[in-house]
Amino acid sequence: MALAAALLAGTAHPVSAKMEIDPAELTRTVRTLASDTFEGRAPVTRGEDRTIGYLIARFEALGLEPAGPDGQWVQKVPLLHTRLGTPRELAFGVPAGAMPLETGKDVYLSTIRPDDAARIASAPVVFVGHGVKAPERGWDDFKGMDLKGKVLVFLVNDPDFAAKPGDKAAGKFGGRTMTYYGRWTYKFEEAARQGAVGALIVHDTAGAGYGWNVVVSPGGENYDIERRPQDLTPLALQGWIAGDAATRLFASAGLDLAKLSAAARSPGFRPVPLKGVTFSADIPVTHELAESHNVLARIPGAARPDEVVMFGAHWDAYGKGKPDAEGHIYRAGANDDALGIAGLLEIARSLKAGAAPERTVLFAAWTAEERGLLGSEYFAANPTVPLDKTVANLTLDILQTAGRARDVVLVGKGQDTLEDDMARVAAAQGRRVTPEGLPERGLFYRADHFSFARRGVPVLLQMGIAGASDLVDGGAAAGQAWIDAYTGKCYHQACDRWTADWNLDGAVMDVALVGTIGEELARSARWPEWKAGSEFKALRDRSRAARP
Repeated sequence: MALAAALLAGTAHPVSAKMEIDPAELTRTVRTLASDTFEGRAPVTRGEDRTIGYLIARFEALGLEPAGPDGQWVQKVPLLHTRLGTPRELAFGVPAGAMPLETGKDVYLSTIRPDDAARIASAPVVFVGHGVKAPERGWDDFKGMDLKGKVLVFLVNDPDFAAKPGDKAAGKFGGRTMTYYGRWTYKFEEAARQGAVGALIVHDTAGAGYGWNVVVSPGGENYDIERRPQDLTPLALQGWIAGDAATRLFASAGLDLAKLSAAARSPGFRPVPLKGVTFSADIPVTHELAESHNVLARIPGAARPDEVVMFGAHWDAYGKGKPDAEGHIYRAGANDDALGIAGLLEIARSLKAGAAPERTVLFAAWTAEERGLLGSEYFAANPTVPLDKTVANLTLDILQTAGRARDVVLVGKGQDTLEDDMARVAAAQGRRVTPEGLPERGLFYRADHFSFARRGVPVLLQMGIAGASDLVDGGAAAGQAWIDAYTGKCYHQACDRWTADWNLDGAVMDVALVGTIGEELARSARWPEWKAGSEFKALRDRSRAARP
């Protein structure tokens, strides 16, 4: 499908006439990576070794250069893997005595510290509302209280997620659209910054965007990048408390969780100690360090090689699991994200076939996305290119396989000017932009592009499950049916594998759209910008002097 001519007619930014995405090549790559040979592509397994070798061979065959440290194709990513054992002690101390806790039912816990045991001894418990510290929005839930050594209890999502008319939080955090302050990752990070020893988020299905079954699915396992001792989190334990257990806990201290939740929707909220309540735990921990790898390739820029346009997708999936109804044991992630990797390779092939770009184009196949964006996070913390001169990160993560669509779904409306590029290029394809369907679920913060957004690099995420595509065959109802079938049955399961009924016409257009935006940037001197109101704008503004 030759889309470049149509794109060229609708843009003031000239692009190559070779931005062609071949569905047969997408299929070939997916069928290979999702085959049993690659054993589900779990990090630090034989499946990783085979995946890394395959990706290096593909990039090398396309004529790209290695872009890892010291001229290598890979960047080593040291990972910490932890797993909690059976608790020797786990309870709240309450005024009436003790409130024992059952893991998996009342609480879900994990750790990212390399300790032999996770121990907390009678730590005071403090409710911190949504736990937001956002000076640019005039919001601070902590009010300077000393929280060192305490266990903090958070509400999920943003202060205005459940705002009622008249609430002072209404509109402060984008309404139903989640900001980073609503993500569980932010809350654990903020608890660590406050010096807490434990953090618990009150689970609420609507606010979290998923049920308790999803919360407990990792089974006490966790991963992190290896950190220096001085950089380890002070949190011995982090996790969730079930809503009914939280209600009982607060009642034991004479408090009404529902009323406190309403009070937390005001910028005047102050932390509330649960008088007479403590938290104690003694849980054995097994931990190990292991080494995984990002695969990095590039097309050098001919005019300004220190300015970088980055494309990314993650190579990892979930490895071996229990047999499904058909006996499949490998959770191979054909769509999530072998198809994204296939798109990455197709963009690389198309760009390499044309004239050299003015700017360097970096292609990154990340490890450990499914373990918490760890491969991209490690790169962003240890970049091989200057992030202040990284023009943009463009990420492919799950593409719809139900056919051609009249629209393309935008994740993160209002964040940066790349969404304007998306609208313009989509229009040249004869499509329109549709905002994501459930912005309160925070998909903008849940893929590898976010490792760069949080450091100020403008980003664009193409994700097929972000909203129902308006399919040419069946409309938005058919698009939603595809999402429901995929997320309800095959997401992170063994049935996420290639089948002959895939229709990649829509995926081809989505990959071409992302590739065209990146090619425009690589062949121009333009710098995308964060929009006013984005929580990441100030980060980029600080490094403005580094860019022409």
